[in-house]
Formats: sequence, structure tokens, C-alpha cells
Amino acid sequence: MEMFSKAPPSILGKRPNEESSIERPKKSPFGDVKVESDAPLASKNFWFHVLLPNGTTLELKMTERRSQMPIEEFIDAVKREYFSTEKRTGSSQKTGINWTYADLHFTDADGNKIRTEVKFRDLLPNKRHILVLNDGSAEPEAYEDMWDLTPDTELLKELPDEYTFETALADLIDNSLQAVWSNRKVEKRLISVELRRNRISIFDTGPGMDGVNEKIVKWGKMGASMHRAEREQAIGGKPPYLMPFFGMFGYGGPVATMFLGRHAVVSSKTKTCNKVFTLHLEREALISPSRTENQWKTKGGMRDPLDDEMVKSRHGSFTKVDILEPKTSNVDVKKLQCKLKDIYFPYIQCDEMSGKTSTPIDFQVNGINLTEIEGGEVAITNMNSCNGPEFTLLLHFSYSDDASSQTCQRQKSFLDANAWLRCVYFPVIKGEESITRIIDKLDADGFEIRETFDNYSRVSVRRLGRLLPDARWTWLPFMEPKAKKGEKAQNLKRCRYRVKCFIETDSGFNPTPSKTDLAHHHPYTNALKNFGSGTPVNGKEVQIEIWRDGKKLTLTTLEKQYSDWISEMHDLYDDEIESGLDQPTILISPKSKKLGLSSDVVRVHKEIKRKGTCWKAGQRMKILKGACAGCHKNNVFATLEYIILEGLLGDACGEARLICRPLGLPEGKGCSLPNNGNDVLDICESLSLPISVIDSEKCVAVGDIEWESQLDKHRQKLPSSIDLLSFEECQELEIGGGFPTDVIEAGDAFPQKIVAVVRPKAFTSASSPKRLDQKFIVRENYEMILEVNFRVSKKSTKSDHICSVRIKPSSHKGLQGLYIFLLSSKIEKFQKAGLYTFYFSLADLKDVRFRQVVQVQALAEIGSWRLVNHSQNPQCTIRVGCRTSGFSIACYDRYDNRIPFTGTPRPTIKLIKGGHVLAQVRHMKVTADKSIMIIKDIVVECRDLDKIRPKYEAHLKISSEDKALSVDCPCQVLPGPPKKITTHPPKLRKQLLPGQIIEKLMLEVFDEYGNHVKKDENILLRVDGFSFQDGSCVVRSVVTDCNKMVDARGYVDLSDFLKVSKGYGKDVSLSVISKDKVIFKMEFQTERRELRTESKIFKYREAGSELENIMFEIVNSDGVVDENINDNEKHGQIHTLTLKSDSMDMDDFVRYSFSRGRCTVRSINLPQRKGTFTFTASHSRYPDLKVDIEVHVQNDRGENLEVGNHEDFGDPEFFPKTSFRKVMTPLRTPTLDVPDVEPVNVSPHGLKEIILHSDYSSLKNSKLEDQKAQTENSDPMTLPVHGLASQDRGDFTGHSLLCLKELEDDLANCGLTIGKHDSDLNMLRQRQSTLQRHISDLKALVVEVDAMSTFGKDYIEQKIESRGDSASAFVCKFRKLALEERPKGILGVVALLGSVQTIELSRMLAQYLGEDQMLAIVCENYAAAESFDTRFSSKSSSGRYLTLCLEDTRTNGNQLESDSQNLDSLQEPTLPNGCTPHGFLGYAVRLVNTEAVHSQGITKSDLSIRQTLLCCLFGGLQVYENKQCMKMARACIRDGAISLDGGIIKRNGLISFGSWEQVTPDVIFPVVNKMPVPSASFKALKCMVERESELAEVNRAIHDKNTLYKIDMEIFQRSRNRYNLYLTRMQSAPQNSCIDILE
Repeated sequence: MEMFSKAPPSILGKRPNEESSIERPKKSPFGDVKVESDAPLASKNFWFHVLLPNGTTLELKMTERRSQMPIEEFIDAVKREYFSTEKRTGSSQKTGINWTYADLHFTDADGNKIRTEVKFRDLLPNKRHILVLNDGSAEPEAYEDMWDLTPDTELLKELPDEYTFETALADLIDNSLQAVWSNRKVEKRLISVELRRNRISIFDTGPGMDGVNEKIVKWGKMGASMHRAEREQAIGGKPPYLMPFFGMFGYGGPVATMFLGRHAVVSSKTKTCNKVFTLHLEREALISPSRTENQWKTKGGMRDPLDDEMVKSRHGSFTKVDILEPKTSNVDVKKLQCKLKDIYFPYIQCDEMSGKTSTPIDFQVNGINLTEIEGGEVAITNMNSCNGPEFTLLLHFSYSDDASSQTCQRQKSFLDANAWLRCVYFPVIKGEESITRIIDKLDADGFEIRETFDNYSRVSVRRLGRLLPDARWTWLPFMEPKAKKGEKAQNLKRCRYRVKCFIETDSGFNPTPSKTDLAHHHPYTNALKNFGSGTPVNGKEVQIEIWRDGKKLTLTTLEKQYSDWISEMHDLYDDEIESGLDQPTILISPKSKKLGLSSDVVRVHKEIKRKGTCWKAGQRMKILKGACAGCHKNNVFATLEYIILEGLLGDACGEARLICRPLGLPEGKGCSLPNNGNDVLDICESLSLPISVIDSEKCVAVGDIEWESQLDKHRQKLPSSIDLLSFEECQELEIGGGFPTDVIEAGDAFPQKIVAVVRPKAFTSASSPKRLDQKFIVRENYEMILEVNFRVSKKSTKSDHICSVRIKPSSHKGLQGLYIFLLSSKIEKFQKAGLYTFYFSLADLKDVRFRQVVQVQALAEIGSWRLVNHSQNPQCTIRVGCRTSGFSIACYDRYDNRIPFTGTPRPTIKLIKGGHVLAQVRHMKVTADKSIMIIKDIVVECRDLDKIRPKYEAHLKISSEDKALSVDCPCQVLPGPPKKITTHPPKLRKQLLPGQIIEKLMLEVFDEYGNHVKKDENILLRVDGFSFQDGSCVVRSVVTDCNKMVDARGYVDLSDFLKVSKGYGKDVSLSVISKDKVIFKMEFQTERRELRTESKIFKYREAGSELENIMFEIVNSDGVVDENINDNEKHGQIHTLTLKSDSMDMDDFVRYSFSRGRCTVRSINLPQRKGTFTFTASHSRYPDLKVDIEVHVQNDRGENLEVGNHEDFGDPEFFPKTSFRKVMTPLRTPTLDVPDVEPVNVSPHGLKEIILHSDYSSLKNSKLEDQKAQTENSDPMTLPVHGLASQDRGDFTGHSLLCLKELEDDLANCGLTIGKHDSDLNMLRQRQSTLQRHISDLKALVVEVDAMSTFGKDYIEQKIESRGDSASAFVCKFRKLALEERPKGILGVVALLGSVQTIELSRMLAQYLGEDQMLAIVCENYAAAESFDTRFSSKSSSGRYLTLCLEDTRTNGNQLESDSQNLDSLQEPTLPNGCTPHGFLGYAVRLVNTEAVHSQGITKSDLSIRQTLLCCLFGGLQVYENKQCMKMARACIRDGAISLDGGIIKRNGLISFGSWEQVTPDVIFPVVNKMPVPSASFKALKCMVERESELAEVNRAIHDKNTLYKIDMEIFQRSRNRYNLYLTRMQSAPQNSCIDILE
């Protein structure tokens, strides 16, 4: 073992990330994680940081192979190292250590005490573990030299020299911000700064730090940054790059702390550690010259967290920095809050690129959230910015791959960088610059901004969302105004001063050490400052990629888009326009795209003064060529209509527009002002010209003579008609094309080109020789439309659109105005016979049009046969042996034009699959007219359909007699109906047993031709003496029917499906029915059995006696006892015996079990009178097994006794007749009426069988009543024998002994009964203790997880609302109304008034009620229902709906009819044996949960939803786990039952044993799942519920048994007192004398 005092080198690490998805190893008792390993043990090094009781620390290293070490040996090692260090340093400690303390032990970082051994297997090697030595003395406040803060000197080459109070405080906040950023979403992200005169506190809820790996040391150790490695993670991402990985240098914490104050305490706690670690920083201690060995060590300690710290951080981790004795005491808190808000604005209020606003961090200064602070440069700047679109850029910086660059080689380790530039426009508002307003506001708030509009800093920079306060630049090169000439250029230059650029950078950019600016000499900083200058930076080493709106830009494109954006902002938001001379018309939101307006308000004037000239509406003007867009080639003559100005007077708006109507345009097609509420300013075909045409003097007034001359020229050029050029004219123009003749044949080629022209009004028939003269062809740019339609014939009213073409005119060989239509690509040939109509028209002149028709005739040559209307039903279905409807076939040419038949063909039909002929059709009928051939009554006979199953797809090939023409028809050929049945196995045993299930039986089903019938063919099974196991049957008198489906192989699987339902010696049969005919029948017979006993006649039986041990046997036909008959209800074998009698008092509900074919009846009480009596013993399930027994009863035994005259026995009052008879009858031990309880292994269900015996309830009640009556009516001193008359006593010794014997027997029987009670109570109490312990263990395993199911209330409500205008959807919409608008008395829809915990229960309850009841409207009373119907009928015409009025509800179950609101009356159902059915989950009325608002009284009778609605719907409906459990419990089901796997038994006897997966209701109850998510917790919860129910039964049984015990104990006391009194009087009485015992 090696030991030394120096600490291991510190390992740089990240602060823990709580969102890590990696599975964490186990936590060791010392605060480290434990890594399990199966590798063989090897030597490992362990580091210990031991805190001693005298306030000093000790470093200890141990090399061990062992997995553990005794504590004594570990203490010796610490002790040796302690004295060795003291001797080596030559220093003696202030106080000593009590090494002989009896309870000397260690405590780890989690507070765990180590007293016996140190377990190395729980420790990580090569890691530092903190231990505290406890010797019974008080724990010191701090430990000297606990933390080593010696810096890494290589990293201390540059220290911040520009610190201010705000920047130093921000450095500490940076650490907190980076810490809380790693919190999970559910954990609070809080940074709280408290400023007091004597203390500055910074608190954050980050992951915290502990002593493991000296994480807290790295906070105070200069150069040991914990986050330097995370810088790469903050490169890239989405702007504004909110990823606060600020740490780079490693001295922000200690240097900033010492700048702010002289003493600081850092307290930190992690979630995995229970202690708070503290680190003390003192400026004098760190710079003290007495420090040796170049080491900086400081105090530290551990403490418990404070209450206020845990309140602020609910998740259990935090870091707090307390700066004591701050240098600056007078701090303007308001200004500091504003400055901090400016620095961290995106983290306080983040405006993302998507437009959303979020608050990522909760920043507080002196308890005030910074989101509530008004003021600051950022907030004021945002308030005065423009609301228009921003100009944003994404810049990506990287180094060039040029290997020749020396600088690139030096900076090869540099990372890429990204910057997001956001340019914001600050417009002129009311003649004042917005930037001037910002400067004035900041000066007024005392921020001392020494800037003006000209030298205003138009660039601000943030790094990772943190403002760099000193990065206030004037311009970026691309933003600088360009020196260009012209009014527009000068205006644009002026507007560039109104832009400010906000730059967001990622961690690829380096800051200065004080984090106030970007690193001055960094290449990326220089590249950003010179962005847009076009000058390379550092020899083209830095590459910049420019992106905008997802597109990569060049610098030239960037400058153009930037200029366009500034122009747009100026037009929209700067106020630079004059007013008109007349009163304007104000238009709100004029919707006119041709105007190009963007303002919501415009002013319409009719007179304006511009350049000293007045312009009025109606004035004729000439716009010279080149004045503006649209006037490039010719002068434009027009009439001024309106002058439109954007915005109201004084608003910022764009330039004015002149609305002019061109010459020749009618007034109706010019501009018109809106009227009748229409807000559309329609300029129609008028021109919208900029007002600059007046400023440029290119718009002049026109006189009347010039105007009339231009008007006459215009009229002669107007279009008049459309004309088509012929083939000859097209050839003259060298254009291949022309229009075809009127009649052509199918297949003729379509002309390549069709040439049309527009003729003016000047064109007449006299000028027809000059058809190609330009003077008679309109050259204006009208758009011509050509539509081609097709009709089958002239009589046809339906036409099909073939194509439509819109073209502009073109020129060819100097001739303009030619409309050349290229239709060869759209119509290659005239193939379809009919009429083709060509419509020519002008888009702008509807009156100018032309129409031409071409007729296409079909060919005479036959091309093919084809099925008529085959596209509507592409595949026909044929069944072998059955007639089909037939086919219709038509004849076509090669272009698919129908042509008539020349005669009646004789076709052949074959069934083909894959080239093989399956069958040839010989039965059919063929008819034909001129156009269609009809083939009908086709009968297909085939024996090979098994070759094409399961799809049965084939083709019917219909061909002509010469095979020249044919047509294929896809079809599906299905087998015929069932005709033949074959069983598998072929030979079945004909002798069956009642209740026997046929284990293996398959029916192979064929049709008439030997084909297996198709899958899912319905087969009707009819049985006599069988029952179906799945319950899918229909009972018809004696027989039972069931439908079964044939499987894919052609079989019907009846294995384990048929169960013999008749008794012994009966005939049973199975038949298959097809088309009301029996096609197959199998007959069986059940074996014969007989019930017998040893004797059928019992004679000479005394009245009141018993028949004992009567054995009954069931024998086969050979007289051998059938030992297979056993009563086992769990396995479905119920074999019990029932005794019935009309002449004897017998309980026919008592069942006696058979075992191995025998049943023994222990005793049968005989009547108290003589006579011949009979009773019948029969099988309870098979009543045909019975035997009649005759009993001859003699006289009453009391009448045969010869005891002399009754008068000789004294007074009857002291010797009654009953007591006399009891004395003289033969003594027999009486039996307790409570049934015996056999000792068994108690199970959850077995205990119920012990407690709730079949006759327990009735016997218990009768026992209590009889014994209670006996106790009340009898005297405690009454004895069985009283005094006799003295004259007739004689020798009465025998009688006395007989009385004494009876008293002794009574006393013994009472003792046995009490002993039996003690035994039963001990067993019940033992079971009670076991159940209580089991329930306690199960509660620890159950983890409650509240999770809203996918089928929650919102989901069900959406389902209901999707039903359109139904009543239920109408009610669901009430929730969206205000409370005063909702109708009163309407509670909602049934489906939304309750919820369940499982989807299975929800679906089954919905299926039980049906959709009508699930969607029923629930009202408080009839008045509310009538009011709702009136309101709903007025808004919807939907069909009927159900309404439930809670005041009129009636229950739906017998158990609740007496008191429908008393849910406690619902007792668990019990089987005839007294047990609760297995799998019973509860009553539906209890399993449906209601909301809290509905759990109270809502009716006049103060009844809840459960007591009214649920009781009405479900009554006593029982819920079982599965169908098998429900079937076994059918004897106790009265009001219906459901099972979670699909079974339903309704009250009217209707049974459904389907599955809920097959039919899922659309509307179900909402599922609010409170079940545990793990399956183990689910099983534990289910088991716990069963145990609690069982415990309640046990408690009731203990209570009843104690009651019986008290009653029998009183009887025992009475019997003992009578016995003692009788003995006393016998001893005192003379010999042979009669004993008189008085009351």
C-alpha cells in the first residue's frame, strides 16, 4: 500500500447534463458512481480527501486488490499518514484528534456513516472521494486548505483589464446562465441577483457542483474552465444562437468575484448529493506572500441546504455566490436592471425567426423579474422601429483550404463561425427621424448616449445571445450610402441613414476577455467588419457564404436586394407626399392590384397642382414616348380621370398616381369609384401612371383638333371579324398548314398549323384580293382563343371538350397580326368519328368570333370485338353450375369507332387460366342486331377450380368461329354451393358421454362438381343433443342451429367445438343444411348410466330418527361403478345429488357431491310421525338418473315406553313431558348446526369457500335466532330432571344417573362447540394477519401514474362534434359558450358524463348500451328537455335523438328496485356454494367514474349522477374479466353481465360472445387511466384489490364467529351451573330418594 499527500492532477470535465439519455451506473455511498464488472480483481488506486476534526485536511492514496478493508485498518492508515505529514512539514496542529474515541468512524459526502469496513467495490478507482472523520468533537465551520486553487499558469497569459461593475457581474451571471441552460424542461431555470449594501448574491438553479473530481475547485481555479470543451456545441444552429456556452478563459468566476468584493463564499449542491459544498475565496489569502510551493489553497466545507434554497430549487440542485464587503455599495438598481436586460434580452424575451416569443430564463434582480422592467436601449429601440419586414442575412465564415497560406496553417484549429444580420428600418414619423427620438429618450433616462443622428452606432453585436456592450460600429460596408446621381439615388442615400443592423453571432467568434467586444485581431472579426467592401481579408483566407431566404447570394445580388428593400420601406413608411386642391374622397382598403397600392387608405382627388400647373379630371393629355412604363414606343393619348394619393393627410405614404382613360376606350370601361358599400377601386382598362410624368414634363395638354384626328384614326383600326387563311395563302407565306375540308375519314392527318387573322372595319369584300395586305390585318396585341369540341352526331346534345389554346399575334415575313395555332401536338389525327367544331374568339372583344365544323366518318374495315360497358364492371363473377347474366359485344374499326355486324356470329367460349383450358362452355344463347351481339344464359361446368384458388381468377375467351376475332373477359369463377361432406377422421366413436367435447372433427366441403367450396362460405350446422362451445347458436324447439365459415382449405373445423348436452342414454346428431336441404347427417348415442342404492325400501324406522350413511352409485350398463364421475366445478364437471320429497321436509337446494362415481348422504331426518314416506334422489344435472326410496316410519318412541303413570312422577310443572322424554330416550351426541370447516391451504378463493359455506348464511342466522330465543326464554337454573312425588319414587337411582349423564353430555357438547369456535377464530385471525401484511407489501409495489389515454374526453368530444348537426354535437358546442348563454338544466351527453380506467371496459359498456343511449341527452327534468328540443329543432332538421330526465329515472335491475339510490345494497354475487364468482371485477354502476361537480346532489331529491343516470342505465350489470368467468357465474347473473374480452349477457336473455376487436363502437366512455405503467405494478394493484376484498370478508366472518362464541359461552355457563347444582343436591339427598331441584 502506497500513501502520499499530493492530490492527483485535476481532470477537466463538464458540468452534469440532467437530460442525458444514457443509462447511469449505480451511485456509491461516497458520491461517485459504481461500475459493475465481472473482470478478475487487479490492483486499483483510490484517492481519499479526509476532513479531520481539528479543521485540517489530509490527502491519502491507497493501492488495493481487495474489495473491502476493515475500518480499524483504514483508520491506522489515516493515522500514519497524518503523523507522517506533520513530521514532514514540521508543523503541529492547534488541536489534537481523539484517536481512541469509542465510536471513531467516517461519514461520506451523502451523510452515510462507515463504522465496520470500507467497501472498495463501491468506489471508482482514480477518483477523489471525500470522507469526514468523526471523533466526538464538534464539527468545524470550515476546513483549511480543503480546495487547491493553484492555477494553470500557461492559461493566464491574458487577464481582463477592462472590468466594470456591470461587466464583472455579467461574468458571474454568464456562469449561472450556462448552468441553468442544461436543466430539463420540467426543471425551473432561475437566475436571481440580490444587491445589498454589504452583500451581492447570485443564485441559480443549475445542476450544481460537488467535491467529486473537484468540480467545485474548477469554479474557483483560474484557467480551469469547465465549459471550454463545450464551445463547439454552440456553433451553428438556429438564430439567435441561444446556447450560452460562454466559458473560454477559465477565470471569469474568481477574477470577477475578487473585482466585486474582498471575500466570497460559493455554495453548491447537486441532486445526487445531500450536502452543500462550500468554497471560500479571500483576496488577501490568495495574494499573500507567505504562500509556499506556488500553491493557492483555500477553505471549504459541507453543510445542509437551507429552506429558502430548496424552495427556490424544487429539483434539488443550485449554486449560490455570496460576495461579502462589495467595493461598490451605491448602485443604481434601476439602471442596472435595464443594462442587464439589454445584455441578456434574448434569454429574457426571445423573438424567434418563426415569429414566436418565449421567455427561456427567469431573470430576477432584487426579486423583480426583468420582463416587468420598462426601459433600456434594446426596448426603446424596438419600440421605435418600423413594423415592416426586416432585411435578414445568414453569413457562414470558414477558412480557405489553400494549403499555401501560412496563416491558414497557423490557424488550422480554428472553427467555422456563423452570423445572423437583421437590418431594421427606422422611418420618418411626423417629420422627425425615429433614430433621433431614440437618442433623446435614452438621454432623458440618464443613459448618457453621446451620439447624434449622423454618428449614431448603426451596428450592434451579440455573441450567443449576449450583448457585447462596446461593439458599437457605425456601418458595415454594404450598408454605406453609394455616390450616385439622380433624384432616386439621392432619396435612397438619405434612406440608408434610417437603417440599423443587429448582428447575432455564434461561438465561432472570439470575444475579448471582458466579453465587451469581439476579439479585435481575430480574422472573423475583421471579415465581419469589412463585409460588403469587396476587399479580401488576410489574403483570401476567410470565405464568407451569404444566404437569404434559403438562397445563396453574391455580393452584387445582395446590394441590389438591399437597395430594393430600402426603397420599399421608404415607399411604405416615409411621409413624402402633397395634397390635392379639392375635397378628396376617402377609400378604406381599396382592393386594386393594377394600381399597385399598399396603403389601407387612399384619397381620390379630381384636381391637383403640380409644377405650377393645375390638372383637372376630364382634361385631355398626351403622354410622350418613353415617359414611363407602357409608353416606350408611341405617344399615348388619354383623358385624366382621377388623382389618387396614398394615406390620409399627414400619413407616411407613397407617391401619387394619375388614372387616365386611353383614347378610344369607352367610359364604361374606365375607372369608377366604389359605391353601394363596395370597397373595390376598379380602374378597369384605364392606365395608372406615376405623378413623375408631370415632373419630367413628358405629359402635355391636347387641343380639340388633334384629339378628333387621333379619334378617327383609331376607329378605322378597330377589329371587326376573324378570318382563316387557306392552304394557298399559307404556302405564299411559307407556313405549312391550312384548314381541312368539311368531310374527311377517320385516320386522316390533322393540319400542322391553322392561321387566323383579325380583320378591321376597313376590310370589305371589295378588298378581298388584298387579303394579305397589312392594312387589312389588325396588328394590335389582342389575345385569340381557339376551342375544339367534339359531338358524336348532329342529334347529340352532349359535347366533349378536346383542347383549348390561347395565343398572342406574331409576325411572319414582315406581316404582323398572324395567329398561328400549333395543334399537331394536341390532335395528331381525326380518329374518332363525329363532328369537330372549332370556335375562334378574341379574349377582349366578345363580339368578334368565328365557327367552323369538320365531319369525320368511321372506316368500313372491322378491327376488333369488344365488351360493351366493360369498364364499369371490369371483372365478372361466375359460379359453376349457375346461369350468368351474359355479355354484350360490339364491333369496332381500328380507331375504336363502332360499326354494325354483317350477320349473326357463332362464338365459342372457353375458361382459361395461364394458357390452360379449364373448361369449355356448351350452354349459352346468342342474339345479334346491327350493332350489338348478346350472349346470355351461360353455364360453366368445371372440376378443376382447386387449381386456381384462393382467388379463383381466370379468363373467359369469346372468339369467332374462324378464330379471327376474339375478346377476353377477366372473371372470378367460384365453386358451387355445398353438396358433399367428408369427415376427418372418417370413423368417429358413436358412443359419447354427457358433457364430452369432441376433440377432433373436420368437415371437408365440396360442391356438385367435386371442387372445394370457397373460403368464408356459410355452412348451417343443426345439432340435436350438442351445444356449441362459443355460444353462437340459435335454438329452434329441440334442435340448435349454428353458422360456420369454411376456411381457405375447404374445411370446417369443429374440433373442441361440439359438446354433448343431453344426458345418459340419449340419441344425438349433427346435420349440415344447404338450401333448406340436409346434405349430411351423423348420428351418435350417449352411454347408458343408472343411479342405484343398496336399498330402495327402509322399514321399521322410528319416528324422529335419522337415515345415516346412505350411499348412491352411478353404474354403467354392465353394472360397474363409473369412477370418472367427480364433482369438480372448476373443470366444468358438475356432478351432485339432489333429494326431493313431497311428503318429507327436505331442502332441495342442498347438493351432495359425487366422488369416483359414489355419493354418501350422511343423514336424513325422518318425520316425527308414523307412516310411509317417499323421496327421490336424482342427479342435479341429469334428472333422468334418479331413484325413488320408500321409508316406513313406526310409532313415536315416546309412546312405546313403559314408565308407569305420569301422575306418579309428581307435579308436571317440575317434570314436564318434554324433559321426561329427553331423559328416557337413548342418549346421542348433538351436533352443532354450523357446518364443519375442513383445514385446507387457504387461497384467495379457497378462504371464501370456508367462510361462505353453501348454507352458512341461513344456518348462521337461524343459529343466532334459536340460541337467542333459548337464552331469553330459559332460566339459568333449569335442570332436565325435577323432583318426583315422594310416594312413587322408589328406586330412582337409575333415573338420577341418567339425568347426570345427560347433563355431562350437554356440558361436553358445549365445550366442544366453544373449542370449535376457538379453532375457527384462530384460523381466521391468522388469515387476517397474513392478508394485512400482504396488502402492506403490495402497496409499496404500486406506482400510481396519472396519464390521460389516447381516448380522453377531448378525443371523444371531437368524435361527437364531427357528427354534423346531430343533437349530441349541438350539446357539445355548449361548452364553448359563455355561462349565461348555456341552456339551463342540460347536463350533457351520456358518453361525456362518466369515465373508466381501461379501454376494454369503455368499449364493452358502449357496446352494451348502444350508440343511441351513448349519445342520449341528459337533462335535470322534463322542462329542460322540452326547452332543449325547442331550441334544437329551430336550428337543425336532424333525425330523432334520446333524452334522459333524471327526475323521472327508474332503475334497471332487481337488486336496486327497492332503493335505486342506495348503492350499498349491491352485494357481491354468490354462487350456490356461497362463493363469489371467479373473475368478478365489480358492478358497472361503481366502475364508471363521474366528475366532482356531478358527485353531489343535482336533483330535487339531492341525488347524484351515479344514483340516477348510472343506476338507470346499468342497474345491477356485472363486469367479469373474461367470457369463461362470466359463463361459470351465469347462475348468479340476474340483471346482465359483460366481460372485457367481448361477452355480453343482457337482462332479456340475449347473449353475445363476440370480441370487441371485431366491432369497436365509434363513441365510447373517456378513458382516464390511473393504472400503473409497469406491468408488475398493474398486477400488484389488481392483486391488492382482491386481497382487500378478501380481508373485508374475513373481518365480517370474525365478527359473526365472535357473536356465536358469546352465545355458546353463555349456554356453557348455564350448563355448568346446572351440572354443579345437580351434583350438590345428589350428595345431600338420602339414598334412593328423589332429587328436588328448585328454580
